[in-house]
Amino acid sequence: MNDPTNAPLNGSERAAPIRLADKRGDDDVFDADAYLRRIGCAGQTRVDIETLRTLHKRHLMAIPYNIAAQDFTDGINLVDLDEDAVFETAVVEGRGGTCFQLNRLFFRLLGTLGYEVSLMAASTAEGRENFGTEIEHMFVRVALDGAEWLVDVGYPGPSYLEPLLVTDAVQTQYGCQYRLVDRGDGETALQRRGRVTRWSVVYTFKLLPRRWSDWKALEDRARENPAPPPEGDMQGVLYGRAFEDGQAVLKGRRHLTVRDGRERVRTVVDDDEHRVLVGAIVSGDLP
Repeated sequence: MNDPTNAPLNGSERAAPIRLADKRGDDDVFDADAYLRRIGCAGQTRVDIETLRTLHKRHLMAIPYNIAAQDFTDGINLVDLDEDAVFETAVVEGRGGTCFQLNRLFFRLLGTLGYEVSLMAASTAEGRENFGTEIEHMFVRVALDGAEWLVDVGYPGPSYLEPLLVTDAVQTQYGCQYRLVDRGDGETALQRRGRVTRWSVVYTFKLLPRRWSDWKALEDRARENPAPPPEGDMQGVLYGRAFEDGQAVLKGRRHLTVRDGRERVRTVVDDDEHRVLVGAIVSGDLP
C-alpha cells in the first residue's frame, strides 16, 4: 500500500470546491466539519495563509496539550494510532493530547481542506537526552503559494501561536520574536525570545519530509523504558494551552504564563492549587 503521508495534493485539487462531507468514509469518525466547529472555525475552508493562521491559533486556543490524555491501555503506540479514537477524545471531547495526536489530526485536517502538507520531525534538548534521537517531536510543514510554513499545534509551549514562515528574517508574534538559525549539516534551530528574555532554542529540526514509520525507533525506546506515572514532585506533568495573546504552560510544578511577550514563572507548591491549574488549562477556563 502506498504511504500517502508525503503525497501532496496537486494544484487542481487545491483549487477545486471543497465538500467536506464527501471526504469521509462510511465508517470514518474523523469529521472535518465537526473539527472546524470544535476549534471555532466553522466554514473556514479556504486554502490561503490568513485561513491557515486562523486555524492554527484557534486550534491552540481550543484544544490543550494534555499528556494525561494519552491512552496506553494497549501499550505505547506513536505510529499505528487509531485516528478515530484519538479524534473522539482529543477533538470531540476536547481533552487534547500530545504532538503525536494533535499534529497528526491537524495534518489530516489540512490535507482534507486541500493544503499541501508534509510531516516534520524535531528534537528538544530534553528529548534528545532521554531518547538519543533527532526524530522526537512531530509537527507539520505547509507549502503555500511558493512559500513554506511551519505549523505546530502539538507543542505545550511557549512557542509560536501562528504559522512561521521558513525564512532567515526574525518574525514577531504577540510580543515574542522567532528566528530560524542554520546550525550546519542541514540542521536548523528554532529560537524564541520574549520581550525581556534572551534567545533560547525551542527545538531543532531538518527540513526533510517524514513518514509515520520514522517514529518507530522512538516508539520502541518508549516501550522499553516507559515513563513512570507522576509522583509527588509532579515531574511527569505537562499541560499547555494558548489564549489570545499568549500561552499557559504547566510542567511539573513550574507554571509559566506568557502575555504579549511578558513571561511570569512561579513554582506551584500547593497540591490543591496545582490540581486547579491542571483543570483550568485542560478546560480552557484560564484567568
